[in-house]
Amino acid sequence: MNTQDLLDQIAFIKEIDKVKYIQRKTKLFNSDRCENDAEHSWHLALMAIVLAEHSNEPIDVLKVVKMVLIHDIVEIDAGDVFIYDTVKSHDNTDEERLAANRIFGLLPKNQAEELIAIWEEFEAGETNEAKFARSMDRLEPLLQNTSNNGGTWKEFGVNYDKVYEKKSVIKNGSTSLWKYAEGLINESVEKGILKK
Repeated sequence: MNTQDLLDQIAFIKEIDKVKYIQRKTKLFNSDRCENDAEHSWHLALMAIVLAEHSNEPIDVLKVVKMVLIHDIVEIDAGDVFIYDTVKSHDNTDEERLAANRIFGLLPKNQAEELIAIWEEFEAGETNEAKFARSMDRLEPLLQNTSNNGGTWKEFGVNYDKVYEKKSVIKNGSTSLWKYAEGLINESVEKGILKK
């Protein structure tokens, strides 16, 4: 056993506990409590397992699960930027890159390199796995907001066009899930919980 590797791995495990304290804007299903990044990532991982058959292309489900479990770890340093923020870009890649190097860099070199590569693949959104992982990341808050009568859409004055634009990423990973999501968006307009 390599004692230093173990100590590095334990240091990483302790550091990522901070993900539990990062509050997202989106609230839990049928709730007024905001979810944290750890809850979000756990939910996406289970969604990926359950919904994998709906992927447009064959995928390595374990790789998708890894992606969704680690994709927001960088927010420990970079912070969570609301997807509909009108001031700061949701793609704060420079800050996130520094965070990825620092946090994953706590691990032994081979593990650090693997997780950074998986994080980069998710961010690029070009592989089948990344497309499906990003579909999960966009679908979950949609399900939450529809369960909360508009949730953060109402709270922050987000309109149909913005929601449609951000959620359309779902189709890159799953046309069937996009069809379902698109139906929810349109239904939300009909119900008056999303303004056109």
